[in-house]
Amino acid sequence: MNANLFFREIRFNRLSLLLWSVVISILIAVTMSVFPTFIENQSKVMGMISLVPKTALEFKGISNIADLTSKLGFYAANNVIYMMVLGSIFSIVLSSNILLKEEYNKTAEYLLTRPLTRKSIFMSKLSAVLLQVFLLNIITAAIGFISMEILQKGDINLQAFFILSTYTLLLNLLFGAMGLFLSTLVKKPKPITTVGIGLVLFLYFLFTISKITESVSKIGYVSPFKFVRTDISSESYMLDYWRLLYFLGFSVILIMLSYRIYRRKDIFN
Repeated sequence: MNANLFFREIRFNRLSLLLWSVVISILIAVTMSVFPTFIENQSKVMGMISLVPKTALEFKGISNIADLTSKLGFYAANNVIYMMVLGSIFSIVLSSNILLKEEYNKTAEYLLTRPLTRKSIFMSKLSAVLLQVFLLNIITAAIGFISMEILQKGDINLQAFFILSTYTLLLNLLFGAMGLFLSTLVKKPKPITTVGIGLVLFLYFLFTISKITESVSKIGYVSPFKFVRTDISSESYMLDYWRLLYFLGFSVILIMLSYRIYRRKDIFN
């Protein structure tokens, strides 16, 4: 890995990381600020929610409306969507363009004529992606925790909160690996931001459809969102080893394939 290239990528993408962190953090904080009002009017609100079709609630990620009465349950039901979807979009957009931009910005020739191997370039940019995805998750998880602590209404199950945060991090890392893989398959040097965003939304759509339509429930296994546990109030809630293996395994495979293809790819300059 080349330290100069690594820090160049960090500096180049720092504004994007800051903006995404701020936007997601604000969404989380604003949503959690509604919780005290929700509890004060619990009977009325729960009565209204009970009138909402079950499929509509499941589409939003609420499988048990009783979970909404706890801080962590309310956080999971209303805020995980931000990190699951928006965090994944950030990850795939960042990773899908970090290699390609050298081609469509016509800086590949300058980069490759320096004493840098393709392995060094790939590892430097991969490290920058991993660090920024990790930082996004740390920042937003911290804001979520602080927002819940400020409410001072009930204790937080720290283990469950950590597990939930780990699931969203693993999901974001997998989409980051997908972005790298997609970028190595592109023949023409152009941004694939739209493709990346479309892939995240499509896979989330498959996941939600599988939840609300029993006849196509198995199609949800095509989507990584299916393997994130959000039933945070369950006594059996844990970081399942087979789910951990799924996320890490596919991420490593996609990264290895990306590296193999990038080493042999004709770079446009």
